[in-house]
Amino acid sequence: MTILVTGATGNVGKEVVKHLLAAGAQVRALTRDPDKASFPPEVEVVQGDLLEPETIRPALAGVTAMHLFSVPETAAQVVELAKQAGVRRIVVLSSDAVTDKHDDGYHLVVEKAVENSGLEWTHVRPGEFALNKRDSWSEPIRQGHVRLAFPDAKGMPVHETDIGAVAAAALVNDGHAGKIYRPTAPEATTQREQVMAIANAVGKEVTIEVITPEQEKEEMLQVGWPVEVIDYLHSYFKTWTDHPPEARPDVAEATGKRAHTLAEWAADHADDFR
Repeated sequence: MTILVTGATGNVGKEVVKHLLAAGAQVRALTRDPDKASFPPEVEVVQGDLLEPETIRPALAGVTAMHLFSVPETAAQVVELAKQAGVRRIVVLSSDAVTDKHDDGYHLVVEKAVENSGLEWTHVRPGEFALNKRDSWSEPIRQGHVRLAFPDAKGMPVHETDIGAVAAAALVNDGHAGKIYRPTAPEATTQREQVMAIANAVGKEVTIEVITPEQEKEEMLQVGWPVEVIDYLHSYFKTWTDHPPEARPDVAEATGKRAHTLAEWAADHADDFR
């Protein structure tokens, strides 16, 4: 069977492709610019843009299952095209913001479009991406000094390969229809612990300075973070300081393998912090 992966060149999409290949699936990767895509030769790379649904019609030919990247503007049209083409199963890359009711209708629109199609569906709702640590801390860790406003806030940053593994399992195997998976790391760790795990993986001494939330917000604004994103993150950090989240078993339930720890993610990405 041919499986279409939309968002195939993204951080999660690449992992979905990798795990599908490992499972022996025939993979078709959708991208807006095939010339810039880098996949093994057995992957069929096709051009298409989810924001222009008609462009993906050729990519859907012969496809039985699809990994759907969330694009709410055209979700209904894309799902209808998939249904017309004979797709039977759709796995949505969604967000745990839907669970926490912070979604503002973005990912929920896509989820509802798929649910209303009558096709088999599975939603994958990751929360905090471990990759966010690279965006936030790569330069401070290189400099050996990290400033934190919420050092004791616990989180469960999930390895992108675990998200891809869950999605691939739901695409390839029966028994996942109608399920919602919320992949997390196997344990909650504080921001302080996360910094030190990355420092250990890099082999670098790193000091931590505790600053105020106001100072952190100003620093994030200066490097281009949108104010609404900062406020959104800080609201979680405040909550997680006193009421830590609980790790979920969803990765193991979907794949049969435990989720990667933050330390294991750090080892995989050590070069990003050097």
